[in-house]
Amino acid sequence: MLSKKTKYGLKALAYLGYQKDRKPVQISEIAEHENISQKFLESILLSLRKSGFLSSKKGKGGGYYLLKEPNEIYMTDVMRVLEGPIAMVPCVSLNFYESCEDCPDEKSCSVHKLMLQVRDSALEVYRNNTLQDILCDKELKK
Repeated sequence: MLSKKTKYGLKALAYLGYQKDRKPVQISEIAEHENISQKFLESILLSLRKSGFLSSKKGKGGGYYLLKEPNEIYMTDVMRVLEGPIAMVPCVSLNFYESCEDCPDEKSCSVHKLMLQVRDSALEVYRNNTLQDILCDKELKK
């Protein structure tokens, strides 16, 4: 299942992606509009800022804003930052590979074979979608 951190991170990115002028948006506005705890959202946005998706401005008129255009923000990158490894088991992970303790031979492991297919399917979806692709055709209600 998708963690709340990832779900809320995607919602926050989408909210920022809807901003036509790319002006900074306060955390409180995003939290209220997306019904997310402001404290929890702060930690999520900080992770996204540290990963280079967002920047922030302090003071009056401050807040968070996208550093890149929505069509330049790939879901593969977002998912890895927010959710961690895309693979469900470490023996099929591309970036976080570890052998499984209970499996003497990956080549003959049926779980390994299935999880390779699951990983590849998920990667296909994430690689072929950007933030722009997940934005709905709607205007923000403020």
